[in-house]
Amino acid sequence: MTTTTLTHTPQDSGVPASARDLSVQERVVLITGAAQGIGRELARQFAAAGAFSVVADLNFDKAQAVVKEIHDAGGTGFAVKVDVSDETSVTSMVETVMEKCGRIDVLINNASIFATIEKGPFDQIPMEQWEQVLKVNVTGSYLCVRAVAAHMRAAGFGRIINISSDSVTRGIGNYLHYVTSKSALIGMTNALARELGGDGITVNCVRPGMIATEVERTVNPTIEVRERAASQQCIPRGMVPTDLVGIMFFLATPASAFITGQTIACDGGYTHSS
Repeated sequence: MTTTTLTHTPQDSGVPASARDLSVQERVVLITGAAQGIGRELARQFAAAGAFSVVADLNFDKAQAVVKEIHDAGGTGFAVKVDVSDETSVTSMVETVMEKCGRIDVLINNASIFATIEKGPFDQIPMEQWEQVLKVNVTGSYLCVRAVAAHMRAAGFGRIINISSDSVTRGIGNYLHYVTSKSALIGMTNALARELGGDGITVNCVRPGMIATEVERTVNPTIEVRERAASQQCIPRGMVPTDLVGIMFFLATPASAFITGQTIACDGGYTHSS
């Protein structure tokens, strides 16, 4: 396997941030669930900004297609197959990244079961589906953090970003398995920040609003639902994946070294609207 030479190993210096600290240049960014949707756009945008995007997904063919998009645009990255709910698969993914890149600067826990979820009353959710959603959305994120933590500790630098959902604050009915899983990520973020802060590793969570991607869902929100949600935001328009790029870039850099254990809403001000 070809090893990528990366010249700079970032560390938190404890001094005020400079303009250089806001760059994601040469960061090794591992993004799970990056073959489509939010993850795909983040992988493309990080690579366009000079980072090395690791496109991790269960669908390896789609992941490779994203890498081709990245390479065609002049960026760098590679694809790796992973089932985040499987410990052995996650360990293998991290070993592959370390072998190829020598380090992992940023982990974005984006993989989740969402598009295929069927909505229904909480007492009619099949136990198999309940357990599967929690295993991927919660346990999957935990396994990824556990797998990268030792490498980040050794480097004295790490950025872990979990992706939750505005459904947590809205309390969407007939979606209990998904809402519960995304709520758990907020608690996980808070606790991990306590455990990893002394090692130069920050752990934060981003909570997007209703976001339109190319991914087809089992139940797609109607135009009326999307328009109603947008009308309740301070910024009254539909959200798209690129709206997440700014906050994700910032949380991935040394400039955010003193921010950890936070859940940051990126929802057009929905949570500040009446």
